Amino acid sequence: MPRKGRPSTKMPKGKSAELARWIDEHAVARIGDAEFAMLLEALAPITEDYLRTLLRRSGVPLAVTVEGVRQGSFTELEDSLTQFTEVYKQSDRSARSALRRLAIRAKEHARLAARSKNVSPEKHAEKTEMILWLTTWLENPPLFPEWVQIRRRTAHLDGSESQ
Repeated sequence: MPRKGRPSTKMPKGKSAELARWIDEHAVARIGDAEFAMLLEALAPITEDYLRTLLRRSGVPLAVTVEGVRQGSFTELEDSLTQFTEVYKQSDRSARSALRRLAIRAKEHARLAARSKNVSPEKHAEKTEMILWLTTWLENPPLFPEWVQIRRRTAHLDGSESQ
């Protein structure tokens, strides 16, 4: 417990501390695919999903493929998938496959959240809608940015969803 009058300085522990040290030691300005692979090895054992979570919290700029698909809100999901679309259009077959794998994993996460027995009807509806967005992106990535604008209007998703 911090002493009275002194600000609390919460020091990172565990994998967060290891990540912070690695970022400082390597003086990276941005984490791309190569750095992500190095971090997976340096911080092993660690899952890709947990590493992505820690990296998002770190504040270091991330490549789209490192950040992955964000599903905290419809706005985050739209931004993620729109960025995925831009990268997808410029990528080779291997990079496109990697983006598709990330979108499929995000869809699986949304499906699990929607099926949870503790999920509220509102959250179930939100995750079901997100599954539709991810499915649409997977079916035709270049079409997604236009489709999502139409979908927002017709489904009355005006961006005022909860974060």
